[in-house]
Amino acid sequence: MLRLRDIQRRFDCAAATFDDSDFVHEVTRDGLAARLEPLLLEPTTILDLGSATGATGRLLRKRFKRAHIVSLDLSQPMLKQGQRQKSWFSRASFVQGDASHLPFADSSFDMVVTNQLLPWAPELQPVLEEVARVLVPGGVFAFATLGPDSLREVAQAWASVDSGIHVNRFADMHDLGDGLVRAGLSDPVLDVDRLSVCYESADKLFADLTRAGARNALADRARGLTGRRSFAAMAAALADSQGKITLELELVYGHCWGAGPKNDPENYRIDANQIPRRR
Repeated sequence: MLRLRDIQRRFDCAAATFDDSDFVHEVTRDGLAARLEPLLLEPTTILDLGSATGATGRLLRKRFKRAHIVSLDLSQPMLKQGQRQKSWFSRASFVQGDASHLPFADSSFDMVVTNQLLPWAPELQPVLEEVARVLVPGGVFAFATLGPDSLREVAQAWASVDSGIHVNRFADMHDLGDGLVRAGLSDPVLDVDRLSVCYESADKLFADLTRAGARNALADRARGLTGRRSFAAMAAALADSQGKITLELELVYGHCWGAGPKNDPENYRIDANQIPRRR
């Protein structure tokens, strides 16, 4: 399980470099916007959940010009970065908070959008239940997250060196679909895309991860510093014959709707084999 205070500390430290380093957020932010385009929506209140520096909120503001967008993040330095980039004339608020304990009344938002927050949730279900609680009946929840195939190359490289846990476990598609329904969200639609990322060296890979706040925050990770020999052995296992590293990320997009009676998850399943993949 992830440790919330470690996640907060890492993102606090990464706030100043986040936008320049986390291109994955940029890719999935654009993917989210493209998937929202066909939906006929006129929200007046939008929650950007896990907003980081507010880039997703700024993109949403271009389409939903009349909406009041609330950016919520665990990291105060991230929020401050977003406030610096806020337009004087935009309707925007910035709130520090925990996604599993949202400081908002029931049915507060017409739309909740989250870009890559779910991989950082210590427990997924409380976050989904809070989204369902603050979403108005008929409101939409749209999200981008990582699937279980993401960063397998890194996990396998570390497994050849030691028995420690170095990579977060990303939610299985069945678990995510069941969790949405169990939380009271309805008619989930999911699709999967793939992103290949190439690095010239392990040093550059892990430097990017550090600047984006995406280092290991697992509660059961090894507490000591990783030795140079272990890191070098992992890097060697990760690289190809030219010393370059290629990683595959499984990008999961979805949207669903708020309110209505909760469906019985025992009688509702999403077949992962039927999830479309973009080519």
